[in-house]
Amino acid sequence: MINHYPKLDLHGEYAVTAYTVVHSFLLDNIKMNNKYVILIHGKGTGKLKKEVHEILKNEKIVKSYYLDPYNLGQTIVELKCQE
Repeated sequence: MINHYPKLDLHGEYAVTAYTVVHSFLLDNIKMNNKYVILIHGKGTGKLKKEVHEILKNEKIVKSYYLDPYNLGQTIVELKCQE
């Protein structure tokens, strides 16, 4: 159930500084062996969502990601956790 996944709310974050915040959050969750996390970017203009997806596309620790079909203001991320 996605309600129990760790979440990072990026509201108010600038696209240019999002990388540092997102990267750190992903690394922390890899260390905690969390397989899924949620990044909340909001709907707005789409600039932050685009930046977040660009970051995720280039992260080697990300297995997959997709917009939450029930809330287009957040992205669900599957991490490459160690088994």
